[in-house]
Amino acid sequence: MKIIMLGAPGAGKGTQAKKIAEKYSIPHISTGDIFRANIKNGTELGKKAKTYMDQGLLVPDELVVDLVVDRVGQDDAKNGYVLDGFPRTIPQAKALDEALAKLGDKVDYAINVEVPDENIINRMSGRRACVSCGATYHLVHIPPKTEGICDTCGAELILRDDDKPETVKKRLDVYHDQTQPLIDYYTNSGILKEVDGTQDMADVFAAITGILGE
Repeated sequence: MKIIMLGAPGAGKGTQAKKIAEKYSIPHISTGDIFRANIKNGTELGKKAKTYMDQGLLVPDELVVDLVVDRVGQDDAKNGYVLDGFPRTIPQAKALDEALAKLGDKVDYAINVEVPDENIINRMSGRRACVSCGATYHLVHIPPKTEGICDTCGAELILRDDDKPETVKKRLDVYHDQTQPLIDYYTNSGILKEVDGTQDMADVFAAITGILGE
C-alpha cells in the first residue's frame, strides 16, 4: 500500500500519516527525515543534498526523487509506505512516477485532507508555544490551565510568527499555487481520494481507513 498524503499546511496530514503508518505497519516517510538520515550517515546522496542546503539552496527535484526512491526501496517499505510532504510539484510527481515505473512499482493512493483556508487560519492562529520548553497548546483544543502560561514550566506562551494569520495566508497561497495542480494530476491518474479534514481527528482517520480498507 503506497500512499501520498496531500493537504495544506495545518490541515493535519502529518498527524494522519503517522496514524496510517502505525495502523498498517508501514513507514511514515517525510523528505526532511530522509535528508537528515542521509546527511547523518554520510551517504553519497546525503553529501550531494548537503552541498545545496549549506548554500541555502533548494535541493533539485532530481536529487530529491533519488533520495525518496532510495528510501522506499529499503526493506521496511516493502509492504508500502506513506509519503508526507512529497511530491510538492508536478515535475516531482512525474519524476517519482517514472522512477517507480522503472522498478515496476506505482503509488496506490493520493489522499487529500481537504480543509478550507479560513479554518486553517483560525486553527493555526489559536496555537501557542512555550518560549522556554517548547510545549505547544491550542486556545480551543488544548488550552493551558492558566491563560498565557505553560503548564509544564510556568514560562510565557507566545503566538509564533509562523502561526500568525498573515504568515499562514502567505503559506497557503504558495501551497495553492504549487500543490493544487497535483490534485488535478492525481485525479487524472485515478488515484486521488479526498477526505473532509474539518471533522474530528478520529473521524478523519476513520474516513481514510474506509478508503484504504480495514
